[in-house]
Amino acid sequence: MKNENRNLCAVKTSIGGQALMEGIMMKGPKKTFMAVRNTQGEIVLEEVEIKASRRPKICKWPIIRGVFGFIDSMALGYKSLMRSAEISGLEDLVEESPKKKARKEAESEEPAVKATAEPAEEKKEEEKIPAWMATLMMAIAGILGVGLAVGLFILAPTFLYDLLSKHVAFFQNENMIVNSFIKSVFEGVFKIALLVGYMALISLMKDIRRTFMYHGAEHKTIFCYEAGLELTVENIRKQRRFHPRCGTSFLILMLLVSVFVSFFIDPISIAVSGSVLHPALRAAVKLLTFPLIMGIGYELIKFAGRHDNLLTRIISAPGVWLQHLTVLEPTDDMIECAIAAVTPVIPEDGSDRW
Repeated sequence: MKNENRNLCAVKTSIGGQALMEGIMMKGPKKTFMAVRNTQGEIVLEEVEIKASRRPKICKWPIIRGVFGFIDSMALGYKSLMRSAEISGLEDLVEESPKKKARKEAESEEPAVKATAEPAEEKKEEEKIPAWMATLMMAIAGILGVGLAVGLFILAPTFLYDLLSKHVAFFQNENMIVNSFIKSVFEGVFKIALLVGYMALISLMKDIRRTFMYHGAEHKTIFCYEAGLELTVENIRKQRRFHPRCGTSFLILMLLVSVFVSFFIDPISIAVSGSVLHPALRAAVKLLTFPLIMGIGYELIKFAGRHDNLLTRIISAPGVWLQHLTVLEPTDDMIECAIAAVTPVIPEDGSDRW
C-alpha cells in the first residue's frame, strides 16, 4: 500500500473503538454505538447505554485518570463484546448442546413424525441457566482471568529470575544497581515475549483472526475520518492499519513502563533497609505499582494520539510492531460495519477534536 507510512491526518479525534464478534463498537464524546452483523448478514446498529458516574475532580488528574479510564474502557468493551456475541449468533452456537443439535437434525429429516412429550432430562437441558448464575459464572471467570494475568506477568518473572540468579553466574552481579537493571530488563523481556507469544498463538484461530480484521476496519475508518475524507469503503480501504491510540499499543507500553518503574524498586529498598526485597515482597510491590504504570501508559498513549513527531513515533513504535499481529486487513463488509458504527457518534459541534 503506497500510503501505508504516510501521515494522512488532517485533524485529531478522541473517537475510539473496539473490534467485536462480527462487528465494531465506536465511542464518541457523547454517544457510543455498535454495529454487528447478525446471522442473516444484516448490520444491526445499537446504541450502547453508558451509566454516567460522578467522580471527584481528582479522578481527572493526569496519571490518576488513566486508571479510571482503563476500568471504564474494560467494562464498556466487555459489555459490547457480550452483546455482539448475542447478535451475531455466536452465543447460540456455543450454548447449543450436541444432543439438542442432533435432535433438531432428526426432526428436520422426519417432519411427519408425531410430536411426543420430551423427556424431563432433555427439557432441563434446553432451559437457560438463571441470570444470577450466569452473572456469577462471569464474575468467577473474570477473577480467574485477573489471577492468571497477575501470576504470569507479575509473579512468574520475579520468581523465575530469583531461581536463575541462584544457578546462573550472569544474574549474580555484585553491583546492586547493575543487578537491579538486569533484573528489570529480564522481567520486562519475559513479559513482552509472553504477550507477543500469546497474541501470535490466538491469531491462528479463525474467529480471532476475523475479530482482528474488524480491528483493522476500525483503525482505517478512524484514519479516514481524521483525514477529512468522506467515509466510503473506497476511501477507508486506502488508509493505514496501525493507529497510535490502539489498545494493543497501550498493553506493550505498560510493559515497557513497568521495566522502568521496576528498576527503582531495589535501589529504594537498599536505601531504606540496606538490602533488596524478598521475591514475594518484590512481587507485592510490583502489584502495588500497577496503577502508576497504567496511568503513565495512558498518558503516553494520549500524548502519542494528539501529536505526530519524532518522539511520538518512538513511543508508538513498539505498539505498531505488535499491531502487525492484532490488526489485519479487513473485507469491504467489515468496513461497512465500521462506517455504520462511527457515523452516529461523530458530534456536530466538533467536541471530539483534540
